[in-house]
Amino acid sequence: MEIYFLGTGAGMPSKERNVTSIILNLLAERNVYWMFDCGEGTQHQVLHSPVRIGKLEKLFITHLHGDHLYGLPGLLTSRSYQGGDTGTPFTIYGPKGTEAFIRTALDVSQAHLGYELEIKEYKVSEETVLFDDEQFTVSMAPLVHRIDSYGYRVVEKEQKGRLMVEKLKELGLASGPVMGKIKQGVDITLENGTHLKAADFIGPSYPGRIVTILGDTQPCEYSLKLARGADVLVHEATFAEQKKDLAVAYDHSTAMDAARTAQEAGADMLILTHISSRYQKDEAELLTEEAKQIHPNTFLARDHSCYEILRKKLV
Repeated sequence: MEIYFLGTGAGMPSKERNVTSIILNLLAERNVYWMFDCGEGTQHQVLHSPVRIGKLEKLFITHLHGDHLYGLPGLLTSRSYQGGDTGTPFTIYGPKGTEAFIRTALDVSQAHLGYELEIKEYKVSEETVLFDDEQFTVSMAPLVHRIDSYGYRVVEKEQKGRLMVEKLKELGLASGPVMGKIKQGVDITLENGTHLKAADFIGPSYPGRIVTILGDTQPCEYSLKLARGADVLVHEATFAEQKKDLAVAYDHSTAMDAARTAQEAGADMLILTHISSRYQKDEAELLTEEAKQIHPNTFLARDHSCYEILRKKLV
């Protein structure tokens, strides 16, 4: 599992940063990518990345400001051309208005998609489970911004421990159906009458990883709840602390705001993104320096930066 940043700028593109789009690389877990936001020029950023549009399974939109949305029509049509038209549905989750934007753009341009497009809209006032399967649960909650803005919490289900193959081989068992049943947690009685408890041959479980990706927001109750205990928190840091007045006026956060949320929530790693174009080149490091005063394990995202999300230690 990795987080790959296609765009890390706020408001409009700059020479240093494109506007917001984030990839959660789940190739190892389910052979797909999930995308969070799709600002203008996202598909151009993809061309300079290892990401394959045809492997996109889900897209989560945090809010409907253009710097998080305007890349969608081009991305959707390009997905047809790049192998995403093999019958695999593509699901987009977004606030009310997402479908109207997409359908209007596709209808006016007479675009044809060679795959099933599913759009799920929401408007909620509390934390809500958006998606759940045997691998992941995705919940979302409202933030505080000029328009409806949401954050997402991706929780990986607990991973079963490894089968102790060598221990079973010492009992004379070979790889096959019997080992398969034990791996599934089924107790077995051998032909000689020996009873084997599956739990004795399965190692400790791995806790699932937690990734929190927030849309534009002021510090608020739900940003804290969504980030609770996260392995990685991706938080906007549009301004440095000296521009706190602008952050408040435009419903954004400073780097120190993000760090306070990460620290209070007990998030392990904080990654700052959505950086104002006023912070070019090395000037952006001011944001990191400020945040590290509160949360030392902080990183500043740049376009095409990638962060591996390691598994927690065994329990």
